[in-house]
Amino acid sequence: METNNRKNVALVCGGYSGEYVISLQSAEQIEENLKDDFNLYKIIIEKDDWYCVYQGKRISVNKDDFSLTVDTKKICFDAAFIIVHGTPGENGLLQGYFDMLGIKYNTCGALCSAITFDKTTCNAVVREMNVVNVAKSVTVYKDGDLDISKILSELSLPVFVKPSQGGSSIGMSKVKESSELEPAVQRAFNVHEKVLIEEFIEGTELSNGVFMNENNISVFPVTEIVPKAEFFDYEAKYNGSTDEIVPARISEELTQRVRTTTEKIYKGLNCKGVCRIDYIYNPKEDKLYFLEVNTTPGQSRNSIVPNQVRAMGKDVHWLYYSQMKEIL
Repeated sequence: METNNRKNVALVCGGYSGEYVISLQSAEQIEENLKDDFNLYKIIIEKDDWYCVYQGKRISVNKDDFSLTVDTKKICFDAAFIIVHGTPGENGLLQGYFDMLGIKYNTCGALCSAITFDKTTCNAVVREMNVVNVAKSVTVYKDGDLDISKILSELSLPVFVKPSQGGSSIGMSKVKESSELEPAVQRAFNVHEKVLIEEFIEGTELSNGVFMNENNISVFPVTEIVPKAEFFDYEAKYNGSTDEIVPARISEELTQRVRTTTEKIYKGLNCKGVCRIDYIYNPKEDKLYFLEVNTTPGQSRNSIVPNQVRAMGKDVHWLYYSQMKEIL
């Protein structure tokens, strides 16, 4: 119910990727927690329409100024809470749109979002920071020549084949035999025209949330990811076939190394809002390897970041409310 002295906040969810449903689940949790703090309007983004269901009516968004008209009354927004995973919410498109309209939002800016969403580009930028190891890789393009022998001369099997853009490991394969490489690349091309082929690093997968709050970077506890499948794919992430242990079962020294690295990457990329940075720790080499930056991580009840927040002794209302107070 609208209250005049509250700020109008668009809770922007949905999107065009395979993580559409996960976005809606995060939005439902956020809406439940913030409905008493702001005038919340859940905006669902789909390819054919951007809309809000308000008092049982479906109302399309006026994209000229990102507004709604409800019973002849025009509703404009003080801020947007973006919880769209994948395109257009995690790759900078929504951020650029809101920048042009002068609407504040809770995530990284357009440039940072675009850089981190493309795995090839992000790896190159993070490698230049010289704060963490990055696995050897080769990038191939859909309209280019696919020279399997050349790739295998540069990389050692096994390798991971990943669409350069996309979330939740959709289109990703672990390749152990040379004969599996070309089919894996073709599967990844179904998701994106650019594909990253990256050497497999054996070790413990770790994930670390981070948030800029009141001009201070708050690094969350570290989560250990133990997939029951071969790797942390979509099924493992969202259908319960993984264990997420927080705090991670690692030494205090390694915990601090991860958290320090997370803060350096967050600063170096000029991140904003809540992010999650993923790593692999190889105990034989005693090396920490960078995997990726998630600039719009899941924030549903059982997502990694909310679980880390609870491990800090805080509740999810703090997580959601703080993101809005940071920008309003």
